[in-house]
Amino acid sequence: MQREQQLNRWLENALPGATWTLAPASADASFRRYFRVLLPERSLIVMDAPPQHEDCRPFVHVAEVFGAAGVNVPRVLAQDLEQGFLLLSDLGNMTYLNALNETSATKLYDDATDALIRIQRVSRKGEFPEYDAALLTREMQLFPDWYIARHLDLKPDDRQQAVLRQTFDTLNRNILAQAQVYVHRDYHSRNLMLCDDDNPGILDFQDAVHGAITYDLVSLFKDAYIRWEEEQVLDWTVRYWEKARKAGLPVPQDFAEFYRDFEWMGAQRHIKVLGIFARLYHRDGKDGYLKDMPLVMDYLRRACERYAELRPLLRLLDQLENRAPQIGYTF
Repeated sequence: MQREQQLNRWLENALPGATWTLAPASADASFRRYFRVLLPERSLIVMDAPPQHEDCRPFVHVAEVFGAAGVNVPRVLAQDLEQGFLLLSDLGNMTYLNALNETSATKLYDDATDALIRIQRVSRKGEFPEYDAALLTREMQLFPDWYIARHLDLKPDDRQQAVLRQTFDTLNRNILAQAQVYVHRDYHSRNLMLCDDDNPGILDFQDAVHGAITYDLVSLFKDAYIRWEEEQVLDWTVRYWEKARKAGLPVPQDFAEFYRDFEWMGAQRHIKVLGIFARLYHRDGKDGYLKDMPLVMDYLRRACERYAELRPLLRLLDQLENRAPQIGYTF
């Protein structure tokens, strides 16, 4: 209640003399909440990010950088970084997730990859944190800590822990060798908005980093919230790769090499996401992501099946899911 009173007092100062009402807009997996500010002539969005848990400054900075790249992000109309409030332009309420279907998907994804390329083309070191080995590994460690230990209630033995370490190292070597660009880090159907002009609107970019060029493409095409046939994903990935080459982005000349990088980046992301979804449930009491775990696991297993270097992880997943005895397996 006190937080809502703070928010209302701040809005009175940010919108002097205006008449408005508040309506819930959305919440995400963090402590941030969003409200739609309904004015007689338009609507705005207010972000409530409690400063003891969240920092609004990265959002403001990334909005400026991405906006300068020519993509459609919310404009920051007013800010109070100390209290954790931002007043933003409203990009509407139709997410890609709600708009995607067999008919619309190719056009919507073309728009999304066009915007992604605009972001990637202006990349430079030093603007955002580096997506380095330490961060990549810390993310993957969520899998044994939260998915295996808490969600499955299992304790990996020494050999299984060695498989995990070896897999993490193998993935890191590939990912860090890829071209490094700006990475949104959650470029998927819940964070892209269908807009009449300058589609898509892009949200939830405050965790942007400087990292592997395939990361956001994985988020987009191997989305935890919507499934597409692998042949369709392959086709869309080719379309991006062709556009990226024409734009002068540093993608491999051989598409097979690029697709391997895409799949290995996907393995890292899906290992992480399984850990995050488990943590959201067991630590934060948010069970809405449990239904999305099987799709994420399917992505991971399919990638591991295709590459010899990742098959030890596949055998480990078999052990964990079947609760099988350890004997009879070699790594």
